[in-house]
Amino acid sequence: MIKIPRGTQDILPEDSIKWRYIENKLDQLMEIYNYQEIRTPIFESTELFARGVGDSTDVVQKEMYTFKDKGDRSLTLRPEGTAGVVRSYIEHKMQGNPNQPVKLYYNGPMFRYERKQKGRYRQFNQFGVEAIGSENPSIDAEILAMVMHIYQSFGLKHLKLVINSIGDSDSRKEYNEALVKHFEPVIDDFCQDCQSRLHTNPMRILDCKVDRDKEAVKNAPRITDFLNEDSKAYYEQVKKHLDDLGIPYVEDTNLVRGLDYYTHTAFELMMDNPNYDGAITTLCGGGRYNGLLELLDGPSQTGIGFALSIERLLLALEEEGIELDIKNDFDLFIVTMGEQADRYAVKLLNELRKNGVKADKDYLNRKIKGQMKQADRLNANYTIVIGDQELENNQIDIKNMETGESESIQLDQIVDYFHK
Repeated sequence: MIKIPRGTQDILPEDSIKWRYIENKLDQLMEIYNYQEIRTPIFESTELFARGVGDSTDVVQKEMYTFKDKGDRSLTLRPEGTAGVVRSYIEHKMQGNPNQPVKLYYNGPMFRYERKQKGRYRQFNQFGVEAIGSENPSIDAEILAMVMHIYQSFGLKHLKLVINSIGDSDSRKEYNEALVKHFEPVIDDFCQDCQSRLHTNPMRILDCKVDRDKEAVKNAPRITDFLNEDSKAYYEQVKKHLDDLGIPYVEDTNLVRGLDYYTHTAFELMMDNPNYDGAITTLCGGGRYNGLLELLDGPSQTGIGFALSIERLLLALEEEGIELDIKNDFDLFIVTMGEQADRYAVKLLNELRKNGVKADKDYLNRKIKGQMKQADRLNANYTIVIGDQELENNQIDIKNMETGESESIQLDQIVDYFHK
């Protein structure tokens, strides 16, 4: 038997209804915030991610699904959403759109070759938001408020917003030099990845899963001590907006995010449930990227965004014991007796469905009792039983499955019954 590839999942009907509920709710929220959906290809040129995500990141070095097509072009299944959206922004010259900033959102599968664990898959679904064309602390605050709004709208309460400023490129340059100086004497005690990053991207050492508890990481220089006046002022404004909005947050000077293109505001939303003992606590992460567009040969526009995993959102809902308000009702189940009735039911079903009535019938020649059980399993609101007599008299009893009461109507009036 051929089995599903490792690190992937089948989302079966009883779960896909939850996914659809979440995705519909996210669409509605995006409408409220004036963000529009964008759909980009599932695979892109490998160079896009090498440049846009960063050569020194784990994603590019170890986790990408890369292949050559028949024209010998190197292509990669997208490991994240921002680079593709920014590529599309540049290619379609969206900086010329009359409505600025350009506010976009996406939702779809991403691919990373990662170690399998609860809440982490090699094909995972990411919902993300990008606001491109404005460097203003108030839009950073809008994005952070939106993140909180999304999770709270599903009823989640145990949430912790963690923020930091990574500063502008000048601040980062000075900070990186200080980190190299700090880690150089002890780098031999660190993992191979950290050693190779010392001179390419030393900030990522702070983010290392293997060495994060080492003393040298704990007492490393803090980015906030290296922020220039502009960066400090920007960060203070963002925090002031959050205070005005009544959004609680925690500052973490070691929060650098895993991708190379972040500047200024960086943030993560964490599960903050004291009873949760799972390995994954980050629900969502993002930040401002001020150099990414130029890095991809685009205009000198700036952006901010975030991405969340729908799998992890479902995990958080499960942890807090939250049931989604999913209505899975069904209008009508048609029980048939005999060949004539069955033939009539096929035609009636077609008519009902064309009029927006959710209806079904038996296809396994079950006895009446079996058909009624099927109606129960489908949560049908009503049932009718059609036999020779009902066809002859054009009269039918329609039964309300909740109350058990029946009323008699004309068989050819049943569509009207559901539209009264």
